[in-house]
This record gives sequence, C-alpha cells and structure tokens, in this order.
Amino acid sequence: MKRLKVFSFLAIFIFLSMGQVHAKAFEGKVGFVDLSRVFNEYKRTKAYDAVLEKESTAFQEERNKMIEKVRDAQSKLALLKEDEKQKMQEDIDKQKQALLDFSRAKGTDLTKKRDEKVREILLEIEKIVSDYSKKEGFTLVFNDRVLIYGDQQLNITDTVIKLLNDNYKGS
Repeated sequence: MKRLKVFSFLAIFIFLSMGQVHAKAFEGKVGFVDLSRVFNEYKRTKAYDAVLEKESTAFQEERNKMIEKVRDAQSKLALLKEDEKQKMQEDIDKQKQALLDFSRAKGTDLTKKRDEKVREILLEIEKIVSDYSKKEGFTLVFNDRVLIYGDQQLNITDTVIKLLNDNYKGS
C-alpha cells in the first residue's frame, strides 16, 4: 500500500513537471501565414505565370497547326484513288503519332518547368518567413492550412508579402 502511494505521488509529480516543461516550450510569439495568398500575390509568381502562359499559348498554337494538317489530310482522303488512299492514310497515321508525341513531350516539359519554379518560389517564401520570424522573435509560425482557427492579430501574411515583393528584383 505504501509503495502504491509513493508510486502514485511520483507519477503525479512527473506528470505535473512535464506539463510545466511543455508550457514553457510554447511561450513566445506565435504567428501564421496564408501560404496560398503569399504565393499568389508574390510578384515573382505573377511574372513566372506570364512566362508560362506565353509558352503554353505557343504550344497550343503549334499543336493546333498540327491538328489542322491532319484534318486537311483526312478531308482529302475520300477524293483519292484506293492505292493513294493507303499511302495517305499511312502519312496521316504518322502525323497523328507525331502529334501525340509532341503533345506528351511538351506537356511533360511544361509541367516539369512549372513544378521546378513553384518549388523555387516556395523555398524562397519559406526562407523569408524563417528570416523574418527569427528577426522578430517568433517561437512558432504556422501555415494557415494546418489551422482551424487563428486570431487575425497573429496573421503575418501581409508583412511576408511586402517583404517578398520589396526584395523581388524582377528577372
């Protein structure tokens, strides 16, 4: 019985001590950032979106020309003699395969470029948030996606956007 009391007392003491340690770990400034808003309002993101849009438009125009060439060949197919039809059909099949290969390769290339640029921008945002947080003495800064609720006084999104855009040189 005496051992049970000692054990219970010890367990309660350890539990209370741990609670104080955890409470101390969360003292300090806390903030959060709306990452998608920062990403979308960052000048570098907007500049890259314009470049990507231009590349995508050029790709679509080239692809449309290839499609039109295939359609023209298919419309002429009915007017040809049987032996010419077979040759023309083989040419059309080659054009279709070239179109598929082009679409696949260019689509993959554009996706890869976009993913690399998004990764670069997110790393830059992370560095700015980290540097600002250290400078201003924040203990914790959360991404808004993990929050259910955050008091707007803890929201540092506008400050982060301003820092990013002020530091953006434009390239």
